[in-house]
Amino acid sequence: MLSVVLAPWRRPPVLLRAAEVPHEAASTMKMAVLAALHRSGADWAEPVAVRNSFRSVTGAEYANTRAWDSDPLPWERLGEQVPLGWLAERMVTHSSNLATNLCLARAGHPAVAEVWRRAGAAGGSPRGIEDHAARAAGRHNRVSALDLVRLLESLEPELLALLEHNAHRVDLAAGLPPGTRLAGKNGWLPGTRNSAALIHPPDAPPYVLAVCYTGPLANGEDVDDPSARLLARLSARAWARRHDL
Repeated sequence: MLSVVLAPWRRPPVLLRAAEVPHEAASTMKMAVLAALHRSGADWAEPVAVRNSFRSVTGAEYANTRAWDSDPLPWERLGEQVPLGWLAERMVTHSSNLATNLCLARAGHPAVAEVWRRAGAAGGSPRGIEDHAARAAGRHNRVSALDLVRLLESLEPELLALLEHNAHRVDLAAGLPPGTRLAGKNGWLPGTRNSAALIHPPDAPPYVLAVCYTGPLANGEDVDDPSARLLARLSARAWARRHDL
């Protein structure tokens, strides 16, 4: 299943394809955790103990798997205290799973749910990453392409600025000319590849593109993934029509 939403920034979409079909959120849910922290008034300098033990929404305990995390740096700080802002940054710029669960524990599930509700999104992120007990109980992190556009549109300028530092310049970013400014988040796991970004062409007004793919092309790899190449081709086609949006 391929879902696509293309729209001029904060204006009605010009393209909707299976826009409200739910997909596994993967790491796109990290944008909602970031917003929940920001809106809570949290002090980015607040020290947070780096641990790998979390409480499931079912009440059980769970932990992250280091080999499944794309960011090694928070793991090197286990047992130490680090600034909350550093964890929030690693969560969205390097897609750290460990940092995400630490930030989620600080923000709380109700605050993250409120971010999705305020954005007008139907989906959401009711569980942490690798909270397998919650998943078994039917608590799934699911979003649609339209949810991701609405979430991006709801974010404050300082959060969009942070999303411009996403180090994983694959899928949508790979379909753009080198150096193109964009703010967004992607996520992948076996069977799923999602990406949503606010794109700033130097010669046209900004636009937002969100693509969610569920199917056999997604192998769960970062770069060497056929579904990432599919999203790059879609991004290139949208870029080619940027003056017509």
